[in-house]
Amino acid sequence: MRRIPSTLGVEVAAYELGGDGPPLLFAHATGFHGHVWTPLFSSLADAFRGFTFDERGHGDSTSPEGRNFDWHGFADDVLAVIDSFGLDRPFAVGHSGGGAAVLLAEIARPGTFRALYCFEPIVFPAGAALPHEDNPLSQGALRRREVFASKDDAYANFSAKPPFSALHPDALRAYVDWGFDDVADGTVRLKCHREDEAEVYRMAPVHDAFAHLGDVRCPVTLACGARSDTITPAVLAMQAERMPSARTEVLDGLGHFAPLEDPAAVAASIRRAFLGG
Repeated sequence: MRRIPSTLGVEVAAYELGGDGPPLLFAHATGFHGHVWTPLFSSLADAFRGFTFDERGHGDSTSPEGRNFDWHGFADDVLAVIDSFGLDRPFAVGHSGGGAAVLLAEIARPGTFRALYCFEPIVFPAGAALPHEDNPLSQGALRRREVFASKDDAYANFSAKPPFSALHPDALRAYVDWGFDDVADGTVRLKCHREDEAEVYRMAPVHDAFAHLGDVRCPVTLACGARSDTITPAVLAMQAERMPSARTEVLDGLGHFAPLEDPAAVAASIRRAFLGG
């Protein structure tokens, strides 16, 4: 693990995944952490050198001063990781909030990426997002259970109910094994505190990425799951229309958590997007 300074006093935990080829950076969805990408990257390690990180307030990264989760801070984390590893125009993959993070990073520093693959990026037209205040996702996060008797207990709990029950066992195992801290009394506690996750969701409608998508000039693949009700094909089309070099892809039989539901299928989609064929 490499600890990298970012903005608002954040220290980002970042990781090299191995592999061989041009650099490929992964940005995770809200509530997760960088290690959930390891099952998917195993199908791409022959073609790319992989990197990932825990976004601020997630995993082993610290939270920003004043619990300020303005989403531009996630872009700051992306750029800090790229600079620390010395990555030269990497490819990048972002899922959900991570998709917004890599788009915001490219908007902030045009030419950063060789190409992007964004699976259901949380980038809505004005007026189409969830409400800023009283956001139901934020309210749900505040009710999230944080403490379990053990990691095996947490795994059993998550695997028995949606949405985690839809995750591939390897992705769920990575989420649990790297997403919980051991507590002195023998229990384990979720690293991503529910108050932080709730604030991330609350701030989701505030960022201005949609208005600046025209500044994203690198090739972009926008993908969604056919069963998802989070980012639909219609929203993807609206995003793509604003970018000069964007295409869309809908993955049959999958939902919003597709990169964790069927890592091999999404890895194949990423390979097509970046390498063709």
